[in-house]
Amino acid sequence: MALEGGNEQPLQARVLTVSDGVVAGTRQDRSGAALVERLGDAGFQVVDHQVAADGAESVAAALRRLCPGFAGLVVTTGGTGFGPRDLTPEGTRAVVEREAPGLAEAMRLVNPLGRLSRGVAGTVDRALVLNVPGSTAGAVECLEAVLDVLPHALRLLAGHREH
Repeated sequence: MALEGGNEQPLQARVLTVSDGVVAGTRQDRSGAALVERLGDAGFQVVDHQVAADGAESVAAALRRLCPGFAGLVVTTGGTGFGPRDLTPEGTRAVVEREAPGLAEAMRLVNPLGRLSRGVAGTVDRALVLNVPGSTAGAVECLEAVLDVLPHALRLLAGHREH
């Protein structure tokens, strides 16, 4: 992301893995690790990777910690399906100020199973939040579906006028 004077500022990202199993230590965080790697490959500096339990309140609380004062991308992985504890979209909606339905729709289109995703996308101040599935392949596929437009979206959130 270019700053005034032509200096380049690296795109920053934070990853939030939403999983009761990962929190309990009974499951490995494969999707979170894959997102950290893919974001790094795409030129993002991943400055934080946290884990939260499933459930709307725990997701909302984690996003309230991760988003304020952060100008970057926050990707959540897990909790977007139909399971009884899959409440990441509800927790995200409790925090986002403006939804970005085009991003969520683009992510759903990458795979037939995407039609089962309830993930949302939206902004919290200057942070852009994306919900992706908990499967490793699904998480990376969904991120890649929108990766090309994320730098532009983040520049706009930062107040750059490019039109």
